[in-house]
Order: sequence, then structure tokens, then C-alpha cells
Amino acid sequence: MIKIAKQIELDSEEIIAQASKFFGKDGEELEEIERNPCCISFEGGGGYVSILISDEDKRRMVVIETREFEYQAKQFLATL
Repeated sequence: MIKIAKQIELDSEEIIAQASKFFGKDGEELEEIERNPCCISFEGGGGYVSILISDEDKRRMVVIETREFEYQAKQFLATL
């Protein structure tokens, strides 16, 4: 399990949409189990991906916690 974070300037809605595309049915094919304006979570393949977004001034802090999808989580953060 890892927990990684990155500050970015995209809005929360765009981050959630990109995460859904990357980890959901069009990407890693994980099941989306939770979606809110501040977070999105996926399960499947014996692991999970949980993404939490918090506002910091004009930027957002994106925190990803994952098990079994460490490589993919790092790839996703690199695309933001």
C-alpha cells in the first residue's frame, strides 16, 4: 500500500472525471464504489484506489491511497 500526493491547478470536477476515465471501465476496469465532489474510490483485482481532493488557495491537493495499483496511481498523478 502507498499514499502519494501532488498539488495541481485543475478543479476538483476535472480531477474526478479524469480519475474515473483512468481507473474505471475505460481504463483499468475497476469498479467505482464512491463518488463525491471531494473524492472518488475504486475496487477490483484484489486492491483499491482512493482519491481525496482538498482545496489549498488556488490549487488542489490530490492524495491517492492504493493497494495493488501503485504503478497506475503514479502514472495517473503524472498525467495531471
